[in-house]
Amino acid sequence: MRTASQKSIQHTAQWLRASWWGQALFVVLMALVMFGPVTNLLIWTVTERWYFPHALPVSWGFKYWRYVFDPVNGAFGALFSSLIVACSAVLMATLVAIPVGYALARRNLPARAVIMLLFLLPQAFPELPIYINIARIFYRLGLNGTYLGVIIVHAVHGLVFSVWIIVAAFSNIDALQERAALNLGASPLKAFFTVSLPQAMGGIIASAIFVFLESLDEFTGSFFVGAPDVTTLPLLLYNASMEGNYQVASISALILLIPSVAFMLVVERFMRPEMVAKIGQ
Repeated sequence: MRTASQKSIQHTAQWLRASWWGQALFVVLMALVMFGPVTNLLIWTVTERWYFPHALPVSWGFKYWRYVFDPVNGAFGALFSSLIVACSAVLMATLVAIPVGYALARRNLPARAVIMLLFLLPQAFPELPIYINIARIFYRLGLNGTYLGVIIVHAVHGLVFSVWIIVAAFSNIDALQERAALNLGASPLKAFFTVSLPQAMGGIIASAIFVFLESLDEFTGSFFVGAPDVTTLPLLLYNASMEGNYQVASISALILLIPSVAFMLVVERFMRPEMVAKIGQ
């Protein structure tokens, strides 16, 4: 006859087994949610024929990779356009965000919180009506269908990340070093470029990467302001998807995914915990 202690041990073992299976099932489901779409994307990039009711592609190969990278089909042109727009948007947004971020971080500006909030307003409204109205205004200014118009849209969109991160970067630097440089006879401009700016460079680089990735993936603004004269990779992906060409769409998405993953690893190096804590303060 089993004692109460033995029954308790048996119930505990049964609960642990049930708990282990529950945790294992949860991990598997989370893995499917996170990696299932990426796995499906990777399969489509090497698929030549895949149709119902087959669970896996009927034929595999790199036929569509050759198609995408054929200069005649415009993928190289779309990639080049995306890089030109993204790099220009980074330059424009950073040149605006550095003086704005420094002033917001180091000067006692009136209504500082309101100014910070203004840079978040573009994210508070649906993108579609905003870009439709921007396209109408740009059409009157002759900027529709031009690289300059697309770059301005991407740069303004990226200012949200750029300003907030750079404010945090300048808030995290040692103000005493800049004050010491001023006391030793350096001009405010020289003290900024030789003391403050180098200390904030990690945050500036991180903000530039965020703006670059945001620009690289931006579709709505490019569609309403740039199409059909300026074709970026997201527009190429959209056109391929609408045509039912999932192989070309998947390859384009993979090309966009690779720099995103690589640059996020770089951002992790520059975004120090103490700087992240300053964002929004």
